[in-house]
Amino acid sequence: MKYLFVTYVTICLLLTGCQTESTSSDQSKKTELVISAAASLQDTLKEIESAYEDDHPNVTLTNNFGSSGALKQQIAQGAKADLFFSAAEEPFDDLVQSGDIDQDHTKDVIQNELVLIVPKESSSSIKTFRDVDHIKGKIALGTPESVPAGTYAKEIFTKLNIWDQVKQNAVYGKDVRQVLNYVETGNVEAGVVYKTDALVSHKVKIVDEANQDMHSPIIYPVGIVKQTEHMKEANAFCQYLQSDPAAAIFKKYGFQVK
Repeated sequence: MKYLFVTYVTICLLLTGCQTESTSSDQSKKTELVISAAASLQDTLKEIESAYEDDHPNVTLTNNFGSSGALKQQIAQGAKADLFFSAAEEPFDDLVQSGDIDQDHTKDVIQNELVLIVPKESSSSIKTFRDVDHIKGKIALGTPESVPAGTYAKEIFTKLNIWDQVKQNAVYGKDVRQVLNYVETGNVEAGVVYKTDALVSHKVKIVDEANQDMHSPIIYPVGIVKQTEHMKEANAFCQYLQSDPAAAIFKKYGFQVK
């Protein structure tokens, strides 16, 4: 009888140990969220995500930065992504309409501005967007078909009736950060980027800012990809992007919070 009791206790202890180990393992397991985000969000998102991960140790945030148009294509083709943070409404709305983005979990979060930049030590005579009509060198633009900053730039130069001349001297970047790099390295005489990109660089200077009526509104929507396997965690981070702590960081980098 004593032997049976000892055996029973031993089995209970073993089962309890297994359960404790399993529970501990579950609690230590991290959820990875993949954020497909516009290249212009690199510095801002990294700071926001660092703060978020400090408060949510069981969540790991992995970024996939690129042009909004290219990211849209990736998501449409089934690439792994939990959230899409676009620099324009059109590629985002395309995914909502195709059913790739959950319409119930979307939000317009921030706005941006478009600026004309030149290398910091440049003696270029380019002072305004209209001056680009007489540019002697090259001007860097995002590819209008896939990079929203390039689309907005094309709208500006079209409105000024100088697009045909400008595109003859254009060098196209795959995203807005590549455009910034072209100007930083002096490979082009000027470039068109978001104000937030220009503000994080010590190698360029802003010579002109576009009026809001010169292009479509530069709105950044964020939403959850329907194929996500982590809806709860994705929704929590999406909500955090609309919080006061996140807003403070967006403003720090020059974004306007909606």
